Amino acid sequence: MPSDPVTAEELAAALPFVLAAPKTAAPVQSLCFRPGFNQRRFPESLRLTVAEGVPGERWLTAPWLRLPDGSPHPDIQVSILPTRVLDLVWRDRSGAPHPGDTIVADLDCSLANLPVGSLISAGTAILRVSGEFNDGCVKWKARYGQAAKDWITLPGHPELRLRGILCAVVQDGDVTLSDRIGVLQRGA
Repeated sequence: MPSDPVTAEELAAALPFVLAAPKTAAPVQSLCFRPGFNQRRFPESLRLTVAEGVPGERWLTAPWLRLPDGSPHPDIQVSILPTRVLDLVWRDRSGAPHPGDTIVADLDCSLANLPVGSLISAGTAILRVSGEFNDGCVKWKARYGQAAKDWITLPGHPELRLRGILCAVVQDGDVTLSDRIGVLQRGA
């Protein structure tokens, strides 16, 4: 359990600020490469591909979601976490690990802004927003506290996608720290 977890009151008070994040042209704040469990690297750029997600990452070998044939589910190749959420919950930056999301960006990830099927640009790559819900796993609770976990699934909150969005790569490309996440087409 974190030493100084965010409280439910702090999260509730911060919700308007979180929801005021840019709807497009959202600055990329950080990139994360995860070669294995509990391993994190923070490069200046990442390659994103249809075939491999983030080449060299564990999505190909150890995804948390698989298709019926056992192959990795393409809808979870890339995760995008809102910067404002990360800044709220990740207080102990030396003691608690980074959540491991591929991209952290100052982006409104809500269903209203990015319906399932929306196409977004991440540098020269194009991603499709998945219908898979990122509910904040047990690790999220262990690292950032019970309130941070509960906040994701409170009534009315799942459609806000406070834990971010999951995406499939539909066009290979590169994303860098100088890029912005753009909305190319909103889903139906």
